[in-house]
Amino acid sequence: MANIPMDIINDIFLRLPATTLVRFRVLSKPCFSLIDSPEFVSSHLSRTLETGDHLMILLRGPRILRTVYLDSPDKVSDVEHPLQAGGLTEVFGSCNGLVGLTNSPSDMAIFNPSSRKIHRLPVEPVDFPEGTITLEFVFYGFGYDSVNDDYKVVRMIQCKCQGGEENFGFPFEIKVFSLKRNSWKRISLDFEVQILFVYFYYHLLYRRGNGVLASNSLHWVLPRSQGVIAFNTIIRFDLASEELGVLSFPQELYCEDNMDIGVLDGCLCLMCYNEFHHVDVWVLREYKVEDSRSWTKLFRVPKPESVESFELLRPLLYSKDRTKILLEINDAKNLMWFDLASKRFTRVRIKDCDRPYSAEILVSSLVLGCKGDHPAREDQMTRKSIKRGYAYL
Repeated sequence: MANIPMDIINDIFLRLPATTLVRFRVLSKPCFSLIDSPEFVSSHLSRTLETGDHLMILLRGPRILRTVYLDSPDKVSDVEHPLQAGGLTEVFGSCNGLVGLTNSPSDMAIFNPSSRKIHRLPVEPVDFPEGTITLEFVFYGFGYDSVNDDYKVVRMIQCKCQGGEENFGFPFEIKVFSLKRNSWKRISLDFEVQILFVYFYYHLLYRRGNGVLASNSLHWVLPRSQGVIAFNTIIRFDLASEELGVLSFPQELYCEDNMDIGVLDGCLCLMCYNEFHHVDVWVLREYKVEDSRSWTKLFRVPKPESVESFELLRPLLYSKDRTKILLEINDAKNLMWFDLASKRFTRVRIKDCDRPYSAEILVSSLVLGCKGDHPAREDQMTRKSIKRGYAYL
């Protein structure tokens, strides 16, 4: 190794997965310095995103995280749960190899499964009285703000108590965490957004409460409710301006009763369910906030014979030749390649995937560094105290 020029080592290392590079840090001091340098971390991420190499599937279940490379589904690795001292940890988003984790609205972290390093977020209390919210009333979002080169976490909470003279409808708060600032900030809402929360939206949160990242914004779909809310709506949080607004919606889908939101190839998409027959996937090709004509129906997925009904469908990624799309149907036991031409399915069989895991596609990256962070003892004590205060969640 000592006789190989560093530029050649650099080129070789850029082609390796992050899990390997973490081990290679001990080869020598020059290797350590290279792998830990911000320039190499950025170059490695850019190449991985461009080539689509070293893609992983994160299998998530209560108290369990496992990873498996997409091209080696028989090699599954258990990931030591970084928040396992808490409750049933939720993965609420992923970006550039990082995932957002939460045990409760006050116990949250950003985690890199490749380097196994974690950044615990400062405790941010909920500004509603005890007993007025449950986990069902909490939205989360996690994404990379490419304008400000920052990773941000969004937490939105709707209170189940009717507002008084100062709050019309049901009170609602939104706060955003900036990794660069390492602090939280409360966001004020325009009337256009406030009016959406006259009614509850908690019934969407079981599978739709986590924000979808596209075009530097996080998105949530708010479904209509017969007799209460006339039309489906998409709200968007702009990560650069840190403002919450409304995105255009396909007019044909204003009154659909079973909707979901996702992202495919960097584009926002909507899934429109006919639960027992098919799912139509719409895509926002050109991101225009106020132009619903930018939405087009991309493809229709018929129900596979091996599943009883569509409880959930998520398009995850295109194959490299773009003839197939990897779909998660109901859970990770039903990961399937869907051929766009023949409409046929090919199951991805992951070893020992015998539980109802959900799936998340991850790139193998060194983002967040190899050092991670270690919260001070007093911060840990504060976190435990606040978690006891939110035990009712």
